[in-house]
Amino acid sequence: MKQFYFVLVLVFLMTSLSPFQVHAEGATKIGAPAIKSDAVILVDANTGSILYEKNSRTQMYPASLTKMATAIYAIEKGNLDDVVSVSANAYETDGTRVYLEEGEQVTLKHLIQGLLINSGNDAGVAIAEHLNGNIESFAKSLNQYLKEEIGVEQTHFTNPHGLFDENHYTTAYDLALITKYALKNPVFREIFGTKELAWDGESWDTTLFSHHLLLRGEIPYEGITGGKTGFVQESRCTLSTTAEQGDLSLIAIVLKAERDEDAYEDTVALLDYGFENFEVSEVAANKKFYGEQNESYHLKKPLPFTQKKNEDVQLAMNDQGVLQVLGDDGRQLAAKQLKMEMPKEAMGTRAEIDPADLSKKNHLPAILMLVFLSVGVVFLQKTIKNMKKST
Repeated sequence: MKQFYFVLVLVFLMTSLSPFQVHAEGATKIGAPAIKSDAVILVDANTGSILYEKNSRTQMYPASLTKMATAIYAIEKGNLDDVVSVSANAYETDGTRVYLEEGEQVTLKHLIQGLLINSGNDAGVAIAEHLNGNIESFAKSLNQYLKEEIGVEQTHFTNPHGLFDENHYTTAYDLALITKYALKNPVFREIFGTKELAWDGESWDTTLFSHHLLLRGEIPYEGITGGKTGFVQESRCTLSTTAEQGDLSLIAIVLKAERDEDAYEDTVALLDYGFENFEVSEVAANKKFYGEQNESYHLKKPLPFTQKKNEDVQLAMNDQGVLQVLGDDGRQLAAKQLKMEMPKEAMGTRAEIDPADLSKKNHLPAILMLVFLSVGVVFLQKTIKNMKKST
């Protein structure tokens, strides 16, 4: 008999297994924030639930948010203790810099710190050339990494820093994916959350301060854990922010805000919306679920999800063995592909057969056959011998 808490869902929900859990933009939102920026997304970093989005799949220019991708790629593919020799090309890079000198020797980790904390474009070029020889090879390798390791859908980068190129683009959704993935790395998380750092460069001896006003505390907000800013004329203001309160760990991506003030106001509005209206829950582990044909599935690990506070949620199994957690407005909060277990009847039949007995039964006919053949050969030899004597 089917479990009473399973319900039928629409076909388009039954086949969705996005890296983030789907939240339709037209779905009911509790006190949804008024957003000025062209594209935004709010995601729970732990459960992958999308809590709010606006134009999140529209291709946009990310500016220096690109550096989050460069940083996690360098951390995972490089040796942080490597000493990098700064090239003339890196030295001559435009825009925000950490004022590297040609020929200067800097560790890879220190370059990543300069890249994320002070948004150093020259540090980005030095990293790219160290890892892949030149910018073109770096971009090709980075794009492949982002697609294969992180699962981006609409991202194509042509450089490590985000200076404008019409073929250098991404989406709010993909940037949230990159941030979510990168936060799992303790080195990235530490640098991404660094407010200030002593910089003892060859020509620049100073203290680096994060450009992110929420992270620095100039705009007070409880629980800010990391952030990255960006700006080029074509992208306008871009912002990536992470924050934690209680069980919620949120990622807010803001793209193409006209002014810095708009970017920060939208970010605060998104974080307020998430922390005030949502909570984390889970489907307990070691439970069995049944499909349309009464096939059995087993959930081995807890399945966490983010729901509206006091929301009634429902569980459903689709015909592909996917367990879904659905909100009261039909949006998908979580999904997990489960493995079908052997039906009880089949398990019982197999259990009644002793492998040892089966082995004996299989060999007995062969043994008897060999005995009969041996006896037959001996009898035939004696018969032939007697016939020769009689002749």
